[in-house]
Amino acid sequence: MERINFDLQELHAFIAVAERGSFRAAADAIHLSPPALSRRIERLETSLGVRLLNRTTREVELTGVGRTFLERARGAYDDLQAATLGITEIAARQSGRVTVGCVPSAAFHFLPSVIRPFSEQYPGIRLRIVDENDAMVAQAVLSGEADFGIGFLGARVPELDFEPLREDPFVLAVREDHPLARRKSVTWPELQGERLMAAARTSGNRQLLDDALARAGIRPDIVFEVNRVSTLLGMVDAGLGIAAVPGLTLPSAVYPALRALPLGGPAVSRTLGVLARHGARLHPAAQILHGYLRAAFRSRRARAARTGGLRAGPARAGAGLPTSLRPKAP
Repeated sequence: MERINFDLQELHAFIAVAERGSFRAAADAIHLSPPALSRRIERLETSLGVRLLNRTTREVELTGVGRTFLERARGAYDDLQAATLGITEIAARQSGRVTVGCVPSAAFHFLPSVIRPFSEQYPGIRLRIVDENDAMVAQAVLSGEADFGIGFLGARVPELDFEPLREDPFVLAVREDHPLARRKSVTWPELQGERLMAAARTSGNRQLLDDALARAGIRPDIVFEVNRVSTLLGMVDAGLGIAAVPGLTLPSAVYPALRALPLGGPAVSRTLGVLARHGARLHPAAQILHGYLRAAFRSRRARAARTGGLRAGPARAGAGLPTSLRPKAP
């Protein structure tokens, strides 16, 4: 049997031209210059020993042989792609390293439920979590230190692509023995006179709050500031005051004496999502973890819809992600 002497790129080029009927449109679609595309088609025709396309000044037409070859080429191209991705996934299962930047609230309360089933399915892939504030997560992704990140201010960074995954509304954290704990909800104007504590102004969460409240003409009287939300919740738990925090940061299992009250007037929310360098492609191991992450967020969103809203408790490890799950690379 004679050796087939053409490659996947040449097959891709032919299919692109055949489907679009234009070298220029095909070149734009697969990000090649028209001369480079023409060379690929010429090499393919030379390898096969037949003419596949009739070229005129205005359009491109398939020859009779070209029409027959097109259907076979599509099937062969799909099969070759599937085989290549299969080998890549097998290699990714055996080895690799993924670094993820993640804001602390998601790293502590959500990410473990993704990592556990992922590590069970891909034990050979090593993970590193850069758990820092949102600005440092964005910087880690921009510098290449992290393959991708999980944060909530990424949409403000032009060099980053931001894929929204979940809304995380702010709630009011109060002790169960506080008078407000008996309320079903509370508004910002009703907090006047309360000992209100908050994260420091350098915090991304605080910036979101300040911006939203300023637009509503509300200036809360903050009596106590800390750098981290975990410290803030510890102060609330100790009875030193109350605080507005993202709902994801307040798991009932960690702080059983605290209550999370819906907070409005205005309601404030942050959007958690995946940060990636603009135009960059994730390597196979990172693609697989990213698939698990998206599946987990979809699962939490579906549970919230069934139960009528967001609960303060953390997701069970692996919830919505059976060990047989193999999400496709995004």
